Amino acid sequence: MATGFWDARGVIHIDYLEKGKTITGEYYSKLLDRFDVDLKQKWPNLAKKKVLFHQDNARVRTCLVTMAKIHELRYELLPHPVYSPDLAPCDYYLFPNLKKWLGGKRFESNEEVITETNAYFESLEKTYYFEGIKKLEKRWTKCIELKGDYVEK
Repeated sequence: MATGFWDARGVIHIDYLEKGKTITGEYYSKLLDRFDVDLKQKWPNLAKKKVLFHQDNARVRTCLVTMAKIHELRYELLPHPVYSPDLAPCDYYLFPNLKKWLGGKRFESNEEVITETNAYFESLEKTYYFEGIKKLEKRWTKCIELKGDYVEK
């Protein structure tokens, strides 16, 4: 399982969960620390600015441990309506295209999958990520206009 953190300029951090492991609040909290380090290395100008952070509302991302970590990191968490996978850019934009890229390929090991996944993200044009964020803006606006009843057609 992969957890990806990205913005309009590209991938910031990808975490590959070890086979047989489960993401818990504790694990995700430590993952946020690793992401924060990568974020500050990649975009040092953000060190003194507020980071707008968007994630879905899966339990592991909304538990007390995670919310405390988001507060500690001083991220401004954008609200995410309940049961709205159509507003999670990884779900509607990033990972479906990755699945198509990996489709039909055979791998001998997890390392091969990770290498191929990293190569995929590195091969994308910078505009690809920007387009994904622009789609979020359009979906978010539509969801507000329809009072949360937005469904992609």
